[in-house]
Amino acid sequence: MTVAADQGPSFWGIESALMVLSLIVPFCGARFGSFLFVPAERCFNRLANHRGLAVLVVGLTELFTRLAILPILPVPRPFVPDDFSFLLAADTFAHGRLANPTPALWQHFESIQIDMLPTYGSMYFPAEGLVLAAGKVLFGSEWAGQLIVSALMCAALCWMLQVWLPPTWALLGGFIAVMRLGLFSYWINTYTGAGMIGALGGALVLGAFPRLIRDVRLRDGLLLATGIVILALTRPYEGFLLCLPVLAVLLNWIVRGQKSGSPPPSPALLLRRAALPVALVIAAGAWMAYYDSRAFGSATTLPYTVNRQTYAMAPYYVWQKVRPEPHYRFAEIREFYYREEVSGARKFETGLGAALACLIKVEGAILFFSAFLLIPPLIMARRVIKDRRTRFLLICLLLFMAGMSIEIFMIPHYLAPFTAVFYGLGLQATRHLRAWKLRGQRFGIGMVRLLVVSCVVMCWVRIAEQPLHIRVPQLPVGMWAGNWFGPDPEFGKPRADMEARLEQMPGKQLVIVRYATNHDPMSEWVYNSADIDNSKVVWARDMDSANNKELIEHCKDRSVWLVRPDEDPYKIESYTSK
Repeated sequence: MTVAADQGPSFWGIESALMVLSLIVPFCGARFGSFLFVPAERCFNRLANHRGLAVLVVGLTELFTRLAILPILPVPRPFVPDDFSFLLAADTFAHGRLANPTPALWQHFESIQIDMLPTYGSMYFPAEGLVLAAGKVLFGSEWAGQLIVSALMCAALCWMLQVWLPPTWALLGGFIAVMRLGLFSYWINTYTGAGMIGALGGALVLGAFPRLIRDVRLRDGLLLATGIVILALTRPYEGFLLCLPVLAVLLNWIVRGQKSGSPPPSPALLLRRAALPVALVIAAGAWMAYYDSRAFGSATTLPYTVNRQTYAMAPYYVWQKVRPEPHYRFAEIREFYYREEVSGARKFETGLGAALACLIKVEGAILFFSAFLLIPPLIMARRVIKDRRTRFLLICLLLFMAGMSIEIFMIPHYLAPFTAVFYGLGLQATRHLRAWKLRGQRFGIGMVRLLVVSCVVMCWVRIAEQPLHIRVPQLPVGMWAGNWFGPDPEFGKPRADMEARLEQMPGKQLVIVRYATNHDPMSEWVYNSADIDNSKVVWARDMDSANNKELIEHCKDRSVWLVRPDEDPYKIESYTSK
């Protein structure tokens, strides 16, 4: 990982030290700090017992806290190909279109994670683009949509946990989500991956279906359907893995009734309660088919498919082979698909390589969702496995692990639909740790109290990073490791600054980008809005003289610039000839 230039204390070192202290200090006295914690816990319990209010407070805490730290952690700038692809989808939807016509001379505008044929648009499923588009239309900022979804996700997670755990623990889970996901993670500090949206969908599914079985209310059926739709439009494979055990339990309930011996619901009641939710899911499926037909040329051609067939060599599943290399017009695009993907796929060609790759997946998931402070409760895994209360969540986890073991790639937002599962099981483990005794002394309660306080402390450490000269790891380009960290503040800044200056210049601008042979493909500059011809600034790839001349003649109403982004500092000059 790259680190900040300041040579101060390490962020990871501080968190590790707090974890160790949280486990050791309670042995100085089993009731350590009780005079401070007990009154605070009473107030916390009172809020938790007002379940609706607790959910609202969690959501508002995420919303207003993230807004409050904007001076320290401002609205993110796009910095990796995924960001620009989702922003293109948002711009497309904001213009009232599902896809854009292929632009003239489209080869100059080719870029990573972008389709040019049969239409011009993002390769991804549409949920993230729709959220960003809503933020742009309603608030003038794509990130506003991301922020609102993050608040809804934290609130929904608290709501989901209320049906699986006691209310106090559900509220604690909501606040931990705020601290660990909602403020500093790349889910909120980039435009990539729809992590918040997938987590929201998963929380709605796991929170709604037990309530539906218990009360048979239309509201819960609609929330369940909404969660299913969100997952289908975001992460359908992982969403299917989550919905499969839910469907099994619902079918068993319909046929046999609840385990308490109550009869199954009557067909008439089921019809009244299920008609609208089922209609919602069917309507969403029909819309997705229509979207696929407009964006990818066929109602049965899913997102990803066209782009992967055009550019990718690496497969998604372990039984698939690396594809023959397609024709690449640009070395930078080839480098991305070869360096970033093929090497990962090759690991699964041997048993040892596959085992090591799976271990790396597990390590990455734990690091993202737990970091160091939330790892100690996992020592209670054996007791959690025996719990009847969370056994269904454990089944979901096992199914998830089986499903992810056959996938080659694993990035934390792939896991987003199972966020509620991780939190439910993690909090149950924390409950067991809190009750842990040694020789009759409840040392576990002090450990849990200090671990929670340490999470709060680490938020302040992250906020005070600069004045305290703390060395905070930045998210390396192409790697989604620590959940606390977004991109390096300097990454993407040159392009953003240049675009801002060009936007202020009179007339329209054309920027031809010429890369060096050692260019990092993750630092891509050639991205454009949905309506290229009417854009103030257009970014294009440098080709040979004849192709460049054709492009310049097509853009004859524009000032033409040549930029060399790999120079230090980068260079921009008026374009004359190659």
